[in-house]
Amino acid sequence: MSTVLIKLLCALFPSGETQYNRDKLLQGQGIDTPLSDTGHLQAAAAGRYLRDLHFTNVFASNLQRAVQGFGVAEGRPKEDLKNMANAAGQACRDYTPPGGETLEQVTTRFKKFLKSLYQRMLDDHCSSDPCSASSPGPSEPKSPIIAGLANDGVHGVPVHALIVSHGAFIRISVRHLVEDLQCSVPAGLKMSQVISRCPNTGICRFIITLSREKSSPRAIHIQCIFINRKDHLNEKL
Repeated sequence: MSTVLIKLLCALFPSGETQYNRDKLLQGQGIDTPLSDTGHLQAAAAGRYLRDLHFTNVFASNLQRAVQGFGVAEGRPKEDLKNMANAAGQACRDYTPPGGETLEQVTTRFKKFLKSLYQRMLDDHCSSDPCSASSPGPSEPKSPIIAGLANDGVHGVPVHALIVSHGAFIRISVRHLVEDLQCSVPAGLKMSQVISRCPNTGICRFIITLSREKSSPRAIHIQCIFINRKDHLNEKL
């Protein structure tokens, strides 16, 4: 029988705008561009929005902007990628340019990250027996109250990880959580919204309930609180 060890709040957060974003140029692991002036304002607005939340762990990309590779298409206009996809008879979102990462490769990279994240959370926050004893039971969590606030879903979940990465990586990660791991989503949320482009500094939040089976952590329930929230960008930048 599995033992529930911990509930983890996970916030996925893409970086602010870069000049490449503004110019509609493709950027991946091969191009490390700094934030634009707007990007800095977006990051500051997100910081103000999240300032009263406590994050127990922060994971960030080592790129300046904060990583799906586009191969030969990197640095070129997004229109070029669309033309390459059309020539190959594929939808743009499913097309991989020569030398680029496939969707499967990005998903595999995220799965490896999840595995290391789960283990890190247990090592950091659940290394003693009292943690196991005080953790929630194996039943499905009750739906949190969503009020459009920065702390939606946070109450009662002491472990909170912030993950700052690349927008395309986060979009593919969210799709994996929902489609492959059967994450529950808010009522009325359409699949088109789940897989939509992640806006700069748009925030996704999930509650992950972990258990340990055969000494390895496993997610037994994943609940989406919201996807691509950008309330903080409504203020004048």
